[in-house]
Amino acid sequence: MLRNRIKELRARHGFSQTELAKRVGVTRQTIGFIEKGEFSPSITLSLRLAKQLQITVDELFWLEGGDEDE
Repeated sequence: MLRNRIKELRARHGFSQTELAKRVGVTRQTIGFIEKGEFSPSITLSLRLAKQLQITVDELFWLEGGDEDE
């Protein structure tokens, strides 16, 4: 399962879901789904999110569970 730190970092930067969504070109609902792990973003969106949150993609997202080595 893909895990992330978006909610934590979004709060640290003072962004609402709506504000972050506007900054990266998606809907607020998309940000919510990503935060809950219900949607895996594209590489492009992952890069946009990482840039806005001032972190690298590999620090923002990681795999949890049995799929790490595959």
